[in-house]
Amino acid sequence: MIKADLHVHTLYSGDSSNSLDGIIEQCIKHGINCVNICDHNTTEGAWKLKAMAPFEVIVSEEIETPEGEIMGLFLTETIPAGLSPEDTIKQIRSQEGLVCIPHPFEIIRSSAMKAVTLERIKHLIDIIEVRNAKTWPVQDVNRPLRFARDHNLYMSAGSDAHTLIEIGNYYVEMPGFSGPGDFLSSLAHGIISGRGTSLPTHCYSLGCRTLKKLGLRK
Repeated sequence: MIKADLHVHTLYSGDSSNSLDGIIEQCIKHGINCVNICDHNTTEGAWKLKAMAPFEVIVSEEIETPEGEIMGLFLTETIPAGLSPEDTIKQIRSQEGLVCIPHPFEIIRSSAMKAVTLERIKHLIDIIEVRNAKTWPVQDVNRPLRFARDHNLYMSAGSDAHTLIEIGNYYVEMPGFSGPGDFLSSLAHGIISGRGTSLPTHCYSLGCRTLKKLGLRK
């Protein structure tokens, strides 16, 4: 079995301060031996970490569309932001990647995909992120879980770490895998564990993200 955090950002995301060496150190510290690196609109950091890390790194991207973010897993190259959800999914499929919807239905994040879009593209989705450590508990946190079960979709979880201390807040214990198809089979047997991000950590992460955007932090 492996312990996989399936939503992690590096400093190659415009709002994350996670160095590649720091990610490796934090993962080893917490027994995370698989990470899904899904930076915003780039795969550059994922490829660099994959070449460095002594554990499994999935090369992914959290891609902005006009109707919310879509995550492409097992990509070979970066997909441009700004395409429609359907065209973004076509780009992912052209690379034989998997389609995941991160933090769906969220009422606070403007980047979260809403119900009307999810209903339209549900037949094109492989995975729903049913646990995201950054989800505020002021909303129906089980709605993604119900949607995944209702439509027989695979379920993932991750920390959505933008700072190192968040890595491993949510993770999936699952069998090892080789490639996208085997990943889905393993995910079907996965067990989600962890906890939501604490308020102090939320505040710390927000502060770091703000400094990064202002160019005051690398």
